[in-house]
Amino acid sequence: MSTFEHLNFTTLLAEQKTVLQQLSSQVNTVFVTGAGGFLGTALCKYLRAADIKVVGFSRAHYPHLQALGVKLIQGDLQDQQAVISAMKGCDLVFHVASKAGVWGSKESYFGPNVQGADNIIQACLIHNIKRLVYTSTPSVTFSGKDESGIDESQPYAEKFLNYYGLSKAIAEQNILKANSNTLKTVALRPHLIWGPGDPHLVPRVIERAKAGKLKLVGKTNKLVDTIYIDNAVYAHLLAAIELNKDTSKNAGKAYFLSNDEPIFMATMLNKILTAAKLDKVNSRVPVSIAYMLGTTLEWWYLRTNRSDEPIMTRFVAKQLSTSHYFNISAAKTDFNYKALISLDQGMAILADYLHNK
Repeated sequence: MSTFEHLNFTTLLAEQKTVLQQLSSQVNTVFVTGAGGFLGTALCKYLRAADIKVVGFSRAHYPHLQALGVKLIQGDLQDQQAVISAMKGCDLVFHVASKAGVWGSKESYFGPNVQGADNIIQACLIHNIKRLVYTSTPSVTFSGKDESGIDESQPYAEKFLNYYGLSKAIAEQNILKANSNTLKTVALRPHLIWGPGDPHLVPRVIERAKAGKLKLVGKTNKLVDTIYIDNAVYAHLLAAIELNKDTSKNAGKAYFLSNDEPIFMATMLNKILTAAKLDKVNSRVPVSIAYMLGTTLEWWYLRTNRSDEPIMTRFVAKQLSTSHYFNISAAKTDFNYKALISLDQGMAILADYLHNK
């Protein structure tokens, strides 16, 4: 079993080696947007472990990627000419980058997420790049209600609780509409990616627990899906390989991704706390109180023109008090996805990482 921080080809699982060997025979140079992010970095590490050439595109400079042999290009997704120039010579694109989060203006999300995706599509067409794998999100279907075992037949949300979900839904639709005989596209919707190096879920849980501010929302335990980082990378590689087939099953389609192990949110949070050797969380806040707090904070942040993220929003209140688990049969059938590292195996790796970093 590989560990995220010390990845090399010899430590990979047999299935991971196989897909990388297949991919290396199909591509010359891979383009990865958001290369410095959590998933982007993991993708780069896997690709470079198989000695696949990688061009990483991001707004900042990342020496750890340069040390891996990634060709780094700094730029903005909203700059069409910069994107077109950077993608020259590439033959596969993993479009991972996006502005994430739960708070911000429409313009702050639509620029990088919608215009950025459109620029990627145009650059693919200009350079005759034939495969585009897009990292989407289950938030494209979330309207504030339970999502219990839904599959890809679930329509896009009619009403979004933030601009992140809306912008990703528009970008996903545009990318899937761009699918053709000359450019094959696929959208992947991983839910709650976590693991060693995670800059979002794990550190937020730990930070709030240490500050005594971590609470469970609602009286009822709700099931959620998550996905370990290596499994998310594995799915992206498999999807890219399937796109290369003349009759690819996944072209023009979207797919939910997870560890295929639905777990109560409270249990997931407490597993993270146990990995960090912290006390478990048991205290709860009513959904109505959390939602009211989120509404109030959103109003106050708008009134005072604050750009930082509130500790609670209406979207977060709904997310934490509803179920989010998915039927991933389509990903299993169409490109043979399965979780290689179980939730408990991932937690053991995470615990080791937290204790030794």
